[in-house]
Amino acid sequence: MLEIRHLRTLSALRSAGSLVRAAQLLNLTQSALSHQIKLLEDRYGGPLFERKSVPIGFTATGSRLLKLADLLLPEIEQCEREVSRLSQGDQGQLRVALECHTCFDWLMPVMDEFRRRWPEVEIDLVSGFHSEPAELLRSGEADLVIGSPYGPDFATFPLFRFEILVVMAQKHRLQALRRLAASDFEGETLITYPVPEARIDLIREVLRPAGVQFERRSAELTVAILQLVASRRGVAALPNWAIKNYVDYDYVVARPVGEQGLWSDLFVSVPLALQQKAYVLDFVNVIREQCAGTLDGIKLLS
Repeated sequence: MLEIRHLRTLSALRSAGSLVRAAQLLNLTQSALSHQIKLLEDRYGGPLFERKSVPIGFTATGSRLLKLADLLLPEIEQCEREVSRLSQGDQGQLRVALECHTCFDWLMPVMDEFRRRWPEVEIDLVSGFHSEPAELLRSGEADLVIGSPYGPDFATFPLFRFEILVVMAQKHRLQALRRLAASDFEGETLITYPVPEARIDLIREVLRPAGVQFERRSAELTVAILQLVASRRGVAALPNWAIKNYVDYDYVVARPVGEQGLWSDLFVSVPLALQQKAYVLDFVNVIREQCAGTLDGIKLLS
């Protein structure tokens, strides 16, 4: 029997573009997802999509089921939100603060989708640059922070893991290296956001443990950091999604750090009183859904 979860599986496959990312989006193992798809294909007597196409190309059968998913899933989700409003009285505000300021690029479409789903919830960004966003939660100036987890005083929801790459100017002395080691940064100027060193992964995880000496310069905006890098004022360590367009257009050059790369995890943190609010849970889901389909190289966290 065709079930709602089957339609959600096909919708996730289309959004994520691969079996691996769809499984992450659905919080399933890849084998469990493959088993579910096989049962569907056995039921309908043929494949639902082309295994080797990138992005995934759906067969006539798969496309027809997706058409049904597009018809039913929005209605089901809308009904679930309306029931939640009736039972929980979910009206209010969601003031969002960012620890990771490179998130602006993908956050705007997320907020647009959230406003469409929850028009009665006022969502807005907490303005200004905040070196300690967790304090905004404690003081009640923010309802939600996207960044690091802040411990047991707050409810934390995992988003995704991303790689941090080092960007440098064209023909920089480090460009010839395939991967960078801690010693390669000796004497370099590192351009960062104006936040404590403990919040900068490259410094905390790589440079300080190796005793590397470096200079530091700061700028509040990502575009300003990249302009400084391109004009040979130093190098910077930024998330892969934040620099993709600049690298694609040869504005700067990017290199990974270490043999396994330098990775960081992103979370949503909210006060404990908000952790069961349906609009908070849906905001987290919208982030995961949209980022799984639009950001290259991320790994959804479960």
